[in-house]
Amino acid sequence: MALEVTLENFEKEVLESTLPVLVDFFADWCGPCKMMSPVVDQIGEEMSSQIKVCKCNIDDNDAIAEKYEIMSIPNFIIFKDGKPAANQVGAVSPAQFKQWIEENI
Repeated sequence: MALEVTLENFEKEVLESTLPVLVDFFADWCGPCKMMSPVVDQIGEEMSSQIKVCKCNIDDNDAIAEKYEIMSIPNFIIFKDGKPAANQVGAVSPAQFKQWIEENI
């Protein structure tokens, strides 16, 4: 299960993590976000020793979305050492998503 990140815990959970972190930027009203949500949760379970998986609701955390220039959702960013290292926008197949993560962690 993915960890919900907010303004209060984003720095600790994402920027200070020793593991690479996948952040799923989403909104409750977004259809493609809902499609990707179980895929993100599955990655979190399957790859928990390799990557931390978090979800960030852009409607509740607009300052984070602005900082990382989130213009379209779903938007996935892999953070390494506190910095964005890879970005994927839009819904993709579970296999493509997992491959993108493996190539970028």
